[in-house]
Amino acid sequence: MELETQNLVGIESPKLQLPKLKNDVYRFHAVSKPSASRCNLDCSYCFYLHKESLLKQDPQAGMSDETLALYIKQYIEAQTGDEVVFTWQGGEPTLMGLAFFEKVIAYQNKYKKADQAILNDLQTNGILLNDTWCQFLKKHQFLVGISIDGPKHLHDLHRVNRAGKSSYDKVMAAIALLKQYQIPFNALCVVNQDNGAFPLEVYRFLRDDVQPQVIQFIPCVEPKGFTQTAPTKWNSQELIQIGNKCLSPKDNDTYLTAWSVGATQWGNFLTSVWDEWFKHDFGQVFVDQFENVISQIFGFGAQKCVSAEFCGKAVAIEHNGDLYSCDHFVYPEYQLGNLADTHIGDLVFSSKQQAFGKSKTENLPSDCRQCFFLSLCFGECPKNRFTKTSQGKPGLNYLCPGLKKFYSKVVNHQVSLQQRLSV
Repeated sequence: MELETQNLVGIESPKLQLPKLKNDVYRFHAVSKPSASRCNLDCSYCFYLHKESLLKQDPQAGMSDETLALYIKQYIEAQTGDEVVFTWQGGEPTLMGLAFFEKVIAYQNKYKKADQAILNDLQTNGILLNDTWCQFLKKHQFLVGISIDGPKHLHDLHRVNRAGKSSYDKVMAAIALLKQYQIPFNALCVVNQDNGAFPLEVYRFLRDDVQPQVIQFIPCVEPKGFTQTAPTKWNSQELIQIGNKCLSPKDNDTYLTAWSVGATQWGNFLTSVWDEWFKHDFGQVFVDQFENVISQIFGFGAQKCVSAEFCGKAVAIEHNGDLYSCDHFVYPEYQLGNLADTHIGDLVFSSKQQAFGKSKTENLPSDCRQCFFLSLCFGECPKNRFTKTSQGKPGLNYLCPGLKKFYSKVVNHQVSLQQRLSV
């Protein structure tokens, strides 16, 4: 049932102060956390469940109508491009219920500009998806991202419910529903210490059984203190030099959680999948890491923030209107402000956030600046830069050995890529 606009809450919003641009657009992306850190799964590697204690959240926290209206109004106002993409994430966003998302659509209709398209993405574990949910998602043309880590014996190692039981069957049932309703969906696979040992099994399962529009592999990289210590705020004296055995998740004295993917393991995973994809699935299966690096090799720029020269244009909005520099930087040190006090556009383009984005390249050690693969990597995500170079300089990415292995593979295929793409 559609909500009438007269039934929506009225709000007072801070005025946008950004100057108008003549020949450019204001464009950024926000990941919204309407359910805060609440989730109906208890994944061992989750990077967000601990936010409840870190940010002192109410266990039943959820975005209010006022904050929702404020967010949607400001987000649309601040964007001057031809489309506005809303991404709903968590925690688990479906815990907010369908009524919340009906309000999302109603507020978007209320505040949208005539010359802009409004798009919605929903990142979910799939547990609560049913016919009613799918009818709504289909009607409003949501793109769905669903989390799955491979076949049952790998998926259930870390993605379990609150009772520690399997989630696999419910996730696969959700995928079947998405296919039945012809809802476009992507698969997000967290590559960890366990499924990272089976790259081809994981890839072939996603390709043949899940059949998403896009496959996205995310490396699980978590220092043991990640629940309390914000990225880049590590004690530089405690950082470990690249090559030290303590950087192996399997080592007894490891710096990382036991489920983190190994640096070389990540490179082996990507190169193994690349070989399979390049031989059998080129042009047929969309793997976002591969499309991204190909775009960079041929001068079209990065499609993903982790490999771009600068970042800072992908912020995170919590349930209470607090805005953070990035989804992986939701720590008090990286809070930009609150939408009730300052317009989201002014926060995103503030000097603090601009400095955050520029630091991705400005803080690179000399090893990175002199690296042959700099233009493909730019140090990868700053959250993973907790190792020292061979000269003892801080700021080297933990995944560096694996990334070099992957980029070497791709560059060696550059001529073949050029022939296939007619670039």
